[in-house]
Amino acid sequence: MDQSGAARSDGSTALFDPDDSVAEAQDIGPTGRPWPVLPEPAPPAPGRKRAEIIAMCNQKGGVGKTTTTINLGAALVETGRKVLLVDLDPQGSLSVGLGVNPHTLELSIYNLLLGKGVDVDDVIAGSPVEGMDILPSNIDLSAAEIQLVSEVARELTLSRVLESLRDRYDVILVDCAPSLGLLTVNALTAADSVVIPLECEFFALRGVALLTDTIAKVQDRLNPRLKVLGLVGTMYDSRTLHAREVLQTVVDAFGDQVFHSVIRRTVKFPETTVAGEPITTYASSSPGAAAYRSLAREVLARLGA
Repeated sequence: MDQSGAARSDGSTALFDPDDSVAEAQDIGPTGRPWPVLPEPAPPAPGRKRAEIIAMCNQKGGVGKTTTTINLGAALVETGRKVLLVDLDPQGSLSVGLGVNPHTLELSIYNLLLGKGVDVDDVIAGSPVEGMDILPSNIDLSAAEIQLVSEVARELTLSRVLESLRDRYDVILVDCAPSLGLLTVNALTAADSVVIPLECEFFALRGVALLTDTIAKVQDRLNPRLKVLGLVGTMYDSRTLHAREVLQTVVDAFGDQVFHSVIRRTVKFPETTVAGEPITTYASSSPGAAAYRSLAREVLARLGA
C-alpha cells in the first residue's frame, strides 16, 4: 500500500492526506470533508478499448495543468491503464516534461490537425513510462489558431484525430493551452469530460466562472456529452491562511465536484521536469506521488472504471 491510502478489512482504501497527521487522525482531508472510501482500481476490462478523453483545462497559466496531466497519466498507468497524453499547448511544456525536445520534432500534433496524409503513428512518441505515449507539440502549433479559422467544422478537427485512437488506449488526457481560444474549444469538443486544475490562489479562482461559462457553451452547441469530472486543488500550502481560504471557497462553490485529493507545493515537481519523468517514478514514495495516485483512484471512481 502506498502512502495515499489505508487498507480496510473489505479490501477498499480510505484516502488520506499524506502530509497532514491531524487530518489523518480525524479522517478529514484538506478540503474539510471526510475522505471517501474507494475500492482498489480493477484492471481494465478485456476486449476492445474505447478511451475516455479528458481535457485538462484552465485558461490561467501556471496552475499545474501540465504537471497534473503528466503525473495523473503516470498514476493511471500504474493501475493497468494504457494512456495517451496530448500536448495541445504551443509552449510544448508537456513534451519537454517527458524528455521530448520540441525543437527537433519533425512532426507534431500540428501536422495531424492541419496536414494532409500524415500518419498518426509517425507522430506518436513513447515516454519514460511504459504504457504511456505522447502526441508532442512545439511552437508550430501557435499558427493553428489562425489557420483553423478558415477550416470547415473547425471545432471538430481534434475530434477526428483522437477518434481514430480511441481503440488503442483506456484514457486520453489533453493538456490544453492557457487560453479559451480555438485549440481549447477543440479539446472540449473532443472530450468526454473536463478536469480543472486550480491553483489555491485568488487570481486563479477568479477565472473559473469564465471557464465554466465556456464549458456550458460547448455543451450547448458542440458537445452535449461533455461533463465536468471535477476540480483539483494544486500548489496548495496548508501553512498559509490564504490557500486554506481559497480551497474552502472552491468547496463551498462547487461542492462534491471538487476532488478530495489536493496537490501540495513541493520542490520535487520542478525537479521532475528537469529529469524528464513523472514524480511517480522520480520520487515514487514522496507525498506528491501519493497525491497523484490518490487522484487517479478518484478519477477512475468517477468514471465508473
